Amino acid sequence: MGARIDRALWFLAMMGCAMKASVASMDHIVGASTGWKIPPNLTFYQEWAQRRNFVVGDKLVFLYTTGVHNVLEVNKEDFDRCGDKKVIDMFYKGPTILPLTTPGNHYYYCGVGTHCESGQKIAINVSATAPLVLLAEGPAADSPAADANASTKSSANPVRRSRLAGAATTAMSALVWMFM
Repeated sequence: MGARIDRALWFLAMMGCAMKASVASMDHIVGASTGWKIPPNLTFYQEWAQRRNFVVGDKLVFLYTTGVHNVLEVNKEDFDRCGDKKVIDMFYKGPTILPLTTPGNHYYYCGVGTHCESGQKIAINVSATAPLVLLAEGPAADSPAADANASTKSSANPVRRSRLAGAATTAMSALVWMFM
């Protein structure tokens, strides 16, 4: 009986570790392998963002060359018209890494020349918590393979899914061991 209790306690400890790993923050490389530059079309960055799930605690990583591009965080009105009347923050040194600290809509664009008008802008919606998805499928969200499969739109972040799948595998292994 004592061995069974030890196994149960071990199982609970493993589950706690697995669940902690499953909710780790993500670093989202804006534009994936393209980085932060004038995109090939006006909707490039919005299409990229639609395939991801942004959560408080995650980070946006804007990869660009200092002096060639920048990142402005603005309100929706300025975002829609590429204006700069109510700039929230400005970042000029690349790469820029922005922690996502508040849920809600966030708007960013490049303020150099007509880059914003050329589509170098992104609007994201940050959730307070990550969705719980247990099955891993497909490539990581920021991988080149994910960009190649851009037509597959998923509300869940594939990278988070793979972490949760790892937690589920650990839990199943622990259960099998516990009841052998």
